[in-house]
Amino acid sequence: MKKSEIREQIWKLLEERGVARFPKPIKGRIPNFVGAEIAAAKLRQLEEYKRARVIFCNPDSPQRPVREFALKDGKILVMATPRLKKGFLLLDPRKIPSSAYSRASTIRGAFEYGKLVEPWRLLAINLKVMGSVAVSPEGGRLGKGHGYSDIEYVILREVGAISEETPLVTTVHDLQIVSIIPIQENDVPVDIIVTPSRVIRCPKRPRPKGVIWSMVSREMMEAIPVLKDLWKRAGSG
Repeated sequence: MKKSEIREQIWKLLEERGVARFPKPIKGRIPNFVGAEIAAAKLRQLEEYKRARVIFCNPDSPQRPVREFALKDGKILVMATPRLKKGFLLLDPRKIPSSAYSRASTIRGAFEYGKLVEPWRLLAINLKVMGSVAVSPEGGRLGKGHGYSDIEYVILREVGAISEETPLVTTVHDLQIVSIIPIQENDVPVDIIVTPSRVIRCPKRPRPKGVIWSMVSREMMEAIPVLKDLWKRAGSG
């Protein structure tokens, strides 16, 4: 089955089973799901989470509870801005009133309480949390189809903010797990899948070691300024 077909199947299934939540329609999004808070609480119990001082998390709705937990637990939170248009946001819970953690975990609140930071100035990230449309127990992952999570990863890898050993985790509904997802060289796998009911540890798979510039279009660089800046810094421009 093609990647696009898997996405369509999952979006439809979540709607049909009544587990899709606001924002809707979920088609074209990282789908928010019933039980997202439970999955986040399970992630919070992982040793990888407990050890992490700096956590990177996607900005989508189903991972908002993860972001709030991170701030409550005193962890520095790094977020990608939507579509990476403004790069990355850093939120330090020591500089945010505890009463504002919930607000700061939203996209709008993150812009209020966080600060934009260039990727080469980021601290070492100890855990990367990704949103997904579908995942497989073998570590395959599908986002909404634009590749932003994969681009985030290779940018962070390029600047040394993450390494081959940085745990990659996703929270999803059980219905988002499929048997097989095609994996290409530029696809970033997951190490751990957390659902409201279980934790799946995936086999270790190869990851991109940095930006594969031959796969980056000029349109993509114009749409993602931080990628263009990195290209120039690498002496490719």
